[in-house]
Amino acid sequence: MKAMLIKSYGEDAAFEQAEIETPQVKGGHVLVKIAASSVNTVDTMIREMGKELPLSPDTPAILGMDFAGTIEAVGENVSTYSIGDEVYGCAGGLADLPGTLADYIVADANLIARKPRNLSMREAAALPLVAITAYEGLTRAGIQKGQKVLVHGGSGGVGHVALQLAKHFGADVYSTGGGDKQLALIEQLGATGINYKTESVEQYVSKHTDGTGFDLVFDSVGGANMLKSFEAAALNGQIASTVSMCELDLTLAHFKGLSLHVVFMLIPMLHNFKREQHAEILRSIAQIVESGGLKPVLDTEQYLLEQAGQAHARLESGQAMGKVVIANQRN
Repeated sequence: MKAMLIKSYGEDAAFEQAEIETPQVKGGHVLVKIAASSVNTVDTMIREMGKELPLSPDTPAILGMDFAGTIEAVGENVSTYSIGDEVYGCAGGLADLPGTLADYIVADANLIARKPRNLSMREAAALPLVAITAYEGLTRAGIQKGQKVLVHGGSGGVGHVALQLAKHFGADVYSTGGGDKQLALIEQLGATGINYKTESVEQYVSKHTDGTGFDLVFDSVGGANMLKSFEAAALNGQIASTVSMCELDLTLAHFKGLSLHVVFMLIPMLHNFKREQHAEILRSIAQIVESGGLKPVLDTEQYLLEQAGQAHARLESGQAMGKVVIANQRN
């Protein structure tokens, strides 16, 4: 099969096309012919940082975590799927799990679900990592109908999904963006846009919550921005963070009685821990998509498998709007 390999890590690491043996299906797994995959920030981090990250695979490595495709073989002890089923999931590209920048992947049946019927393969491939992350963060933070929810970075990969899921759960949703294009997308997806470059936290908390703060803040920006999340939250509010590898002063969080939920959705893959929960979430996501509650936004630029390097560069450029997707064949 064709695969794009990384033979060494670093800022100048390049993908090399190679012909390698098609993997064999094994018990509890399915063999999927990949139609499309998508690029996530963690993929670019692995390519550049390599073994500085404890989750990076040994080289030569096949990167890529998200995919959508069609099952071609079913392993023993798998009764949920059949040959020909169209599925999607996040199932490789780290540790000892080969990734999705290839023609085929052998995926754990507990890390996949049937793809939403109303999405193309490209659209479905854009969802798994970001949708699982957003769903886990919002539900762990106890999202409820009628709450005021703030999503930081609502035009980004995770943020644009969290925004839509929060609306699906019945929340009154607000979201920060840093420019006209970002704010236009946020408004298009049904949230009230907040320009964080022109409005202070104090200003938009006063404007949208009468100064009481947001019941739940979903922070997909992280780092120092988490201090803004603490400032924006209501007393005894909930914070869900997807980027919290930083040192922070928690004094404000203490005096406001905030609850912080750190989401690291790669844990099931890395540690073979409760993988079936990812399948459950993906099934729920598919139902939400099919009901019209969620629609992935894809970047306008399109890439083929052999253009994986260009796709990574596109995401890193900061110019992409929506998910960067790689198709295995030209449509």
